[in-house]
Amino acid sequence: MDSHWDTAVVGLYLAAMIAFGFWGKRRATTQSDFLVAGRRLGPLLYSGTMAAIVLGGASTIGGVGLGYEYGLSGMWLVVAIGTGILALSLLFAGRIQRLGVYTVSQMLELRYGPGSSVLSGVVMFGYTLMLSVTSTIAYATIFGALLDLGRVPSIVIGGAVVVLYSTLGGMWSITLTDFVQFVIKTVGIFLILLPVVVVEAGGFGGLADALPAEALSLTTIGGGTIVTYFVIYTFGLLIGQDIWQRVFTARSPGVARWAGTAAGVYCLAYGVAGAVIGMAARVILPGLDARDDAFAAVVEATMPALLAGLVLAAALAAVMSTSSGALIATATVFSQDIVARLRGRDPEAGSEHEHVRSNRLYVAGFGVVMIGIACALQDVVAALTIAYDILVGGLLVAILGGLVWRRGTNVGALVPVAAGTLATLATMVVVGDIYANEPIYFGLAAALVGYLAGSLASRPTDPRVLATWDRRLTGQDAPRTPTAGVTS
Repeated sequence: MDSHWDTAVVGLYLAAMIAFGFWGKRRATTQSDFLVAGRRLGPLLYSGTMAAIVLGGASTIGGVGLGYEYGLSGMWLVVAIGTGILALSLLFAGRIQRLGVYTVSQMLELRYGPGSSVLSGVVMFGYTLMLSVTSTIAYATIFGALLDLGRVPSIVIGGAVVVLYSTLGGMWSITLTDFVQFVIKTVGIFLILLPVVVVEAGGFGGLADALPAEALSLTTIGGGTIVTYFVIYTFGLLIGQDIWQRVFTARSPGVARWAGTAAGVYCLAYGVAGAVIGMAARVILPGLDARDDAFAAVVEATMPALLAGLVLAAALAAVMSTSSGALIATATVFSQDIVARLRGRDPEAGSEHEHVRSNRLYVAGFGVVMIGIACALQDVVAALTIAYDILVGGLLVAILGGLVWRRGTNVGALVPVAAGTLATLATMVVVGDIYANEPIYFGLAAALVGYLAGSLASRPTDPRVLATWDRRLTGQDAPRTPTAGVTS
C-alpha cells in the first residue's frame, strides 16, 4: 500500500496494546489476577474476550480464504468454532466456573484424584504451544501487506508486542486488549469491510449473478470436511485450556453460561460474514494464486488508506487475541501441571509476589520460544492439525466423561489419554496423511473403549474425592476471590 495513513493506524493500535499492558500490570497483584483476571469479569468483558480469543487468524484471514475458494460453504470452519462455544457455554461452563481451578488438568485431578495431571498437562501443553505458534505466524500476512516486510521481521514485531503486554499484566492485560480487539474486529469486519466489498461486487444480486451456482451451496466444501471441522474444532473448543482459562475469569456461573452463549452466536455471524467477504473478493479479484491472500488483496483493492488501516488492525486484533490467550495458557499449564507436580510442590504455596513474578517469567520465556518456533516453522496447517487431533483424541473422553459419568475412575482417565493419543498418531503414520479423517476417529474410539474398560475394571473413585468434587460443583468449596472491582 502506498500511503502512510494505514501504517499510522496500525502503529497507533500496537502502541495502545502496549499501553493496556502497563495498565493491566497495576491490577495483576495476585496469582488469581495474573492467570484468570481475579475471576471477576462481568458479561460485557467476558463475552467480548471469549469471542476475541476463538476468532483468530484462521477464522479471519483463513475464513475469507475459504469463502474465496468454496463460496458460502467456506463458513463451516468458523461455524464449527461458534458451535463449540455455544455447547461449552450452555452445557458445561457453569459447572466449570464453580471449580475454582486454573487448568483443565487440575479439573481432572479434582474429579478423579491424584495421578492424571502430569500426563494430561503434557498433552495440553503441546496443544497450547502449537496454537500460540501458528497464531504468531499469521503476522507475516498482515505486516507483509502493510509494510512489505519479510516473514521473520513481521513475526518478531507482532510476537514481541503480544509477549510484552502478556508478560506485564497477564490475564488482566490480555482481557483489556482482547476487548479492544473485539471492538476493532467488529467495526473492521462487520461495519467496514463487509458492506464495502459487497457493494463493490455489485450487491448480493451481483454476487449471485457473477459466481457459479456451487458458490451459493452450503455443501461445496464437502460433507466429509464439514464433519471433520465439527469433530476437531467443536470438540477441541470444549476442552482447550485457552478456552477454559477464559471460563475461569467469569464472576459467576450465569455470566459464563449466557455471556458465553452470546459470544457463540457472534462467532456464527462472523463465519457467515467471512464467507461472504471471500465471495465478494472472488468477484472483485478473480484468479488469486493463494486463497489466503484474498483478505489483504481485497482490502488493498477496495479501501482508501485510512479505512484499510482500520481493517488491517482488525485482522491484527484477531491474530493477537488468539496468540496471547494461547501463550498464557501454555505458561499456566507448564507451571501448574508439569513443573509444580514434578517437583511435588503445591501450586498455591508461596507469596503472591513470588507467584506473579514466576508466572511473568514463564510467559516471557515461552513467548521467546513461541516467536522462535514461528520463525522456523514452515507447514503451519499440518502443525495445527496434529495439535488439535492429539488434543481431541487424547483428552476429550476423559474430560467430558468426568463431567457426565460418576463411575469414571483415575485409571479410566489415564488410559484414554495414552490410548487416544497413540492411536491418533499411529493412524496418521499408517494412513500417511495427517489431514485425513481417520486419525481423529480412531483416536476417539480407542479413548472411549479405554475409558469405559479402565473405569469398569478398576475400583470406583474414592467417595471423599467425589464429595470434594460435588462441593466444588455446587460452589460450596470454591476458593474465595476478591469482590471489589467487579468488571462489567
